[in-house]
Amino acid sequence: MESMISKALDAIDFQILDILQRQANISNAELGRRVNLSPPATHARIKRLETEGYIQKQVAILDQQKLGFDLLCYIFISTDIHQAGQLEILENNLEAMPEVLECHCLTGEYDYLLKVANKNRQGLEEFIRKLNKLGISRIQTSLALREIKHSTILPILNP
Repeated sequence: MESMISKALDAIDFQILDILQRQANISNAELGRRVNLSPPATHARIKRLETEGYIQKQVAILDQQKLGFDLLCYIFISTDIHQAGQLEILENNLEAMPEVLECHCLTGEYDYLLKVANKNRQGLEEFIRKLNKLGISRIQTSLALREIKHSTILPILNP
């Protein structure tokens, strides 16, 4: 699969992606200057990268603590559900919960890992009650005490 990506993207594409993932609000003129392209050529490349799905979306990353979401949790859940249709309903319910920042289907002891933001313990308790209504058989919650590293940057220029 890596060879397919390498053929589809050239070195300038990788430079553009690397710069955009670090500074999404950079102007086309400044981005073009950094990669030696005109602003229209830069704009065309960005549009192509968006169309081809390399750029999914551009967002502002907010400060959780300043906004009062002081309780970051990682919740492992298991379910006894095995039918595809019921699993899809469960996953749609998890995806629709605004507290869930990330949801991953796992192998191993647990079926899913959720990254959940709440303002306080009461919010966490209410969230766990919602989970229990979804047919969850087992829940293990770990609270994050402090963040050591948080990044959305993929090391695309570092092999």
